[in-house]
Amino acid sequence: MNTVLLQYALEVQRTGSITRAAASLCMDQPNLSKAIRSLEEGLGAPIFKRTPKGMVPTSRGRVFLEQARNVLIQIEEMEHLYKPDALEGVNFSVSMPRSSYLSLAFSRVIRNLGSQEPMNVWLRETSTENTLKEVESGEYNLGVIQYPVCSEKFHARKIWEKGLAAETVFEYELRLLFSQDHPLAGKEDIEEADLMPYTEIAQGEEGLEYSEEWNREKESPESLKRIYVFDRESQLNLLNQVSDAYMWTSPVPQEALSKFHLVERRCKKSSRIFRDVLIYRKGYSLTAWDREFLDELKKVAENL
Repeated sequence: MNTVLLQYALEVQRTGSITRAAASLCMDQPNLSKAIRSLEEGLGAPIFKRTPKGMVPTSRGRVFLEQARNVLIQIEEMEHLYKPDALEGVNFSVSMPRSSYLSLAFSRVIRNLGSQEPMNVWLRETSTENTLKEVESGEYNLGVIQYPVCSEKFHARKIWEKGLAAETVFEYELRLLFSQDHPLAGKEDIEEADLMPYTEIAQGEEGLEYSEEWNREKESPESLKRIYVFDRESQLNLLNQVSDAYMWTSPVPQEALSKFHLVERRCKKSSRIFRDVLIYRKGYSLTAWDREFLDELKKVAENL
C-alpha cells in the first residue's frame, strides 16, 4: 500500500476537511478526493463519512487510521535509525500547558543533559486542544494536558479518538495565588465568596469546552472583574504588580513564588479538582529522556 495515501488520510482526519487537508498538503482538492476514494476502494470499506461538522472517520476507518499512523511512525523510526547523517544525542519534544511546575520539571531535564551532548529539543506551551492535535500528528512526541476531573469521560473519549496513550501525572485541587500585599494573603480560611471584590487573572485559552458540569460552574463567576492573559510570566507579573488581583492555578513551586513575591493559598470547600495527563501516540516507545521528563514531573509534583 502506498504510504503517501496513508499520509493523505491522516491529514484529512487531522483537519476534518478535504478542502483544508488539500491546502495543507499543497495539492488540488479533486486530486485529494480521488486519492481518498482510491484508498477506500482498495480497502473495500469507507474510511470517512461526511457530516455537518466535516469529515469524520467511520468505526472501521478509525481503526484503520490508528494502524496507518503506527505504520508511518515505524517507518520514520527505521529511516532515522539507518540514516547516516542522523543527529546523535538527545531528541526530545513536548507540548504542554503554561504551568510553573511543568516548566520547572522541563528545566531540570535540560540541566541534566549537560553542555557537551548534541541535542534537538522542542518545547511548546499551548492549549489542551493544540496539544492533542500536535501529539496526534507526530509534531511533538509527548504532551501534557490539564482538565477538570468532572470532564474525565469527555477527555478520555478525545484521547481515544486520536489514537493516543495516556498516563496520569498529577491530580490536585486548584490553588489561589496572590501578591504578598493582597488583602487575602494573610487569611487562612478563604472561601470563594471572599474573592468577589477582587480582580481575577484568568488563563486565556482557546480550545475544548469540557463537560456540561464544568461549564455550569464557570457560569457562576466569583469575580465580576477578570483579565484574560495567555502568557504565564505576564500573569505572574500582573499578580505581583496589581495588589487586588488573584489567580486560580495548579500548585506553584516555591522558586516561582519567591521570584514574583507571591503567596499560595487553598480555597475552603473548593470543588476545582484537576488532573494533568501525559499523552503520546500509541505505538510510540518512550525514550530515555522522555522517561527522565516523566520522572522529573512526578518528583516536582510530590513536593508541592
